Order: sequence, then C-alpha cells, then structure tokens
Amino acid sequence: MHQVMSVTELITIVILLLLPILYEHSHSFRYYLKFVIYYGLIMLTSVLVIPIMIWKPRNVENLILASFLCRHISDILGLQWELRGEDYLKKKEPCVIVANHQSSIDILGMFELWPVMRRCTVVAKKELLYAGPFGIAAWLCGLVFIDRLNSEASRLAINNSIKHLHEKKIKMWVFPEGTRKNTGEIHAFKKGAFHAAITAQLPILPVVFTRFYFLHSKECILEQGRIVITVLPPMETCGLSLDDLPQLMTTTHTTMSHVFATTSKELLEQLKEDRNSPLLPVQSYFVDH
Repeated sequence: MHQVMSVTELITIVILLLLPILYEHSHSFRYYLKFVIYYGLIMLTSVLVIPIMIWKPRNVENLILASFLCRHISDILGLQWELRGEDYLKKKEPCVIVANHQSSIDILGMFELWPVMRRCTVVAKKELLYAGPFGIAAWLCGLVFIDRLNSEASRLAINNSIKHLHEKKIKMWVFPEGTRKNTGEIHAFKKGAFHAAITAQLPILPVVFTRFYFLHSKECILEQGRIVITVLPPMETCGLSLDDLPQLMTTTHTTMSHVFATTSKELLEQLKEDRNSPLLPVQSYFVDH
C-alpha cells in the first residue's frame, strides 16, 4: 500500500510540475484548459443558483444573479469588455436585441450587460435545455428555447413569447445568424427576430461585438483579449408591415457589418500601438485575415 501511495504521489507531483510548463508553452493546452475552466465554472454556478432561482421560476431577473456570479470568469480567461452605447440598453422599454454570434464566449459578454439591461431573456437552441444543471438554470431564467431545424416552429415560439414580453416590458436577445461563426464577418440573418419585431411593433436594437481576434478554434488558440460591445440606436418598426421585412433585415445587417468592421479595426490598431499590451494578437493570422 505504501508503495502504491508513493507512486501516486510521484505522479501527482509530476503532473503539478508539468501543468505550468504546458500552460506556458502549449497554446493547445491553454485553449482546452480555459474552456474546461469556463464550462466547469458555468456548471458549478448553475448548481449553486438553482435552489435560489427555483423560488422565482421563469423569472428573467434570475439572469442578473447569474451574471453577478459569472462575471469573474472573464478575468480568469484574461478577457476585457468595453461597452459603448450603454444608454440605449438602459431603457426600460421592450425591444428585440439582435447581436452577432462568434463563440460561446459571447455569453460572457452578455453577463457584462445584464446588470445594465436587467430585464432581458434570450432565444436559445433547445439542445441547451438538456445541458445538465446549465439547462435547468437557463429554463428557470426564462430563456426561450427553439428548434433550429424547424424554422416555422421557431418563428411561432418567438412570436408567442414576445407577446408576453411586450406586456412585461422585457427585452428579447436573439442571435439572428443562427449559429456561431468566428470568420471575421457577420453572416446572413434569419427572419425570426425581425418577423417578431414587426408583428409586435417593437424596435430592433442592434448589438455588435468586435471580432474575437484572440480566438481561433481550428488552431486551438484562446489568448487574452479585449472586446468592444457597441449598442446602436434602435431601429423603429412602428408602422412597418411584413412586406418591409427584407428591407429591415438588409438595413440592420449592413449597419451592423459596418460597425463590426470599423470597431474591430480600431481596436486592433489601438492594441498594435500599445506594444507592451498583453492583449496584442499573438499570431499574424488575427491581423491578416
């Protein structure tokens, strides 16, 4: 028994000695370790908040508590967030928020925003409902779950939910691209959010995250980084009909794409000027592509 314990202790010591070396010299190891920490802390927080949230089930203000407990994850991962256009987000009127979607890290940015926007729910894929404690906590927070493979059912679910949100003055957050794509551009939008906004005569509130230059999944790179979140002026839908839907989508996409390009370029230029910044892109890929 003593020999077994000694071997176990030796292996433990070797692992502990290797961890900082691997973290320092292997970007792949850092990548996976950071995501394990990220998802692990999200799951742990979900377990902790479920007993509290269960007293106010389906209440979107549960998300304020979740964001308060999860905001430190950004610090652990080395991510800094800057919010612009905060006043648009502070308004207590209901609206449909549309934001570009690059990674699951977007959720960390949303945690920065919930104390500002306060009463806001999110349209999420139904698969998340079955993601263990996180799915339970998400349901208790009043998220709207949709089937991405059934566009008609998704649109109906959003429209049905937005009637209730309109009455309660709750904002609805939608990622209109449907899936996350960190490719340096904003991809085509799906109709759901815009259909719901016009039907309910609610304004569209565009939110743009700058490019995640610090993340490249194919190369297994996740470094420290800075993100600017820009909230744009609301786009009114009062008086619009479904005939105006294509133009509304085009205008929103064009506006958001322009802001995405200009703010991302501005951010990278600022970081390049600060040669001592730990947030500088670590590979030319992030600058050149």
